[in-house]
Amino acid sequence: LITLSAVVLFLIFYPVIALEIGYFLNGPGKSLVAEQKIEGQDVMVPKDSEFGIVIPKIAANARVIDNVNPGDSTAYMAALKEGVAHALGTAYPGETGDTYLFAHSAGNFWEINQWNAVFYLLRELKPGDEVDIFYKEKRYIYIVYDQKTVNPDETGYLEAQTNFPRLTLQTCWPPGTTLKRLLVFARLKT
Repeated sequence: LITLSAVVLFLIFYPVIALEIGYFLNGPGKSLVAEQKIEGQDVMVPKDSEFGIVIPKIAANARVIDNVNPGDSTAYMAALKEGVAHALGTAYPGETGDTYLFAHSAGNFWEINQWNAVFYLLRELKPGDEVDIFYKEKRYIYIVYDQKTVNPDETGYLEAQTNFPRLTLQTCWPPGTTLKRLLVFARLKT
């Protein structure tokens, strides 16, 4: 029973354990393998260049599912099984306004898949870190400028309007719970 319990626990927490160990051993961004050059820089090939996200520091690379209603749990849970969700009604990369993306930090053990922990290390992003958004075959580079933790009922950030192109990344905090939301804000690099 003890061995079986240990194996089950390992399987449940494998995605987050692997991310933590990889980040600790390799350091920020070291687990990325440069697969192509864009504008003279080594860049990881995005999972989807029509709409994808690459965060070099935390080695996150996922497809972005377009126009997902954050108020419809059936719709967003289906989208989060495929990658990161783009909130319905928010701006697109490069546009003035807020491009709002959200994903799991970790998921329920019975729903383990490769996307459950895509934003698990989001807490490691600090001002000056880069987030690359690929949209319609074009790369948009955003630079992180702030981070905050809010209550789940603080949904005004979904409707926030800005007079500049901003990217907001959201995940649950602490990872694997729904107690709070971690928000990371980034500006389009000009």
